[in-house]
Amino acid sequence: MDIFILGIGELGATARPGTGLKTFALGSCVAVLLLDPSTRCVGMAHVALPDSSIKPEKARIRPGHFADTGIPTLLKQMLQAGAGCEHRGYIAKLVGGASVMDPNNTFNIGIRNVSAIKSILNLSGIRIASEDVGRRISRTVSVDVDTGTVLVSSPGRPDWCV
Repeated sequence: MDIFILGIGELGATARPGTGLKTFALGSCVAVLLLDPSTRCVGMAHVALPDSSIKPEKARIRPGHFADTGIPTLLKQMLQAGAGCEHRGYIAKLVGGASVMDPNNTFNIGIRNVSAIKSILNLSGIRIASEDVGRRISRTVSVDVDTGTVLVSSPGRPDWCV
């Protein structure tokens, strides 16, 4: 299987059989995974921050870095990759949003990311089917086009599906 690796602030979409998307080391970042059941198209954004207003120039260069610019851009990429135009039929899964580097919850970036993403998805009419967010663990996540399986791994733990 061909796996497309996404780094922080990157996003991608594919409907090509035998492919998948993967991102590593989600701490406070959140992987937003979108699946279109009608076309088997999958998309993922590795969102680092909730709001692009703090760095508009970065949002223009790397819209996936922020929830408010990343999700609309991901929806466009999914259409280009072959997803159906009615995104209200998409299924969303969220992974990450932990407090790995913020044990005292001083900045609450993970919580703020999850909240912003949920709000944007809700306004877009996209249903969140499942999530594995919060806690104090780093996660790696992948999605397989052929099966739609979302697999999560974390050091010292057995892999699990979301």
